[in-house]
Amino acid sequence: MNKLSTIGYETDTQAGLIARLRAAEVDVVVDVRAVAASRRAGFSKTLLANSLAAEGIGYLHLRPLGTPKPGRDAARAGRVDEMRAIFEAHLEEPAAQLALAQATELAKDKRVALLCYEDDAACCHRRIVADRIRQTLKCEVADL
Repeated sequence: MNKLSTIGYETDTQAGLIARLRAAEVDVVVDVRAVAASRRAGFSKTLLANSLAAEGIGYLHLRPLGTPKPGRDAARAGRVDEMRAIFEAHLEEPAAQLALAQATELAKDKRVALLCYEDDAACCHRRIVADRIRQTLKCEVADL
């Protein structure tokens, strides 16, 4: 069974993030941001995907696993419990269920890292996604 990882880039550089991914032997980054654009250099979807590919790491953006805007607003305001409630409800939507199934299937055979902005996985929706995948696959989760 492959280990599932989560990673945030809030206080990192693209090179630092890639180094952490390589150290963990990650095969594929699954981007779980609703909006895969970033004001941080190197973290917008196309540039990040190309940079990862150059290092032999795959990239998949699963937009339906991103937090809806009200959840992002709650997280920015420090209302983590509210964000979690909004995201848990969002995960019941069909598109999110399909994306979760896709991420779970990928994690069966590959070392996957779920990517989002927030450094602390405990305050990020990616922990919820990771927990759902862990429940299905009975895998270990590491926060990089």
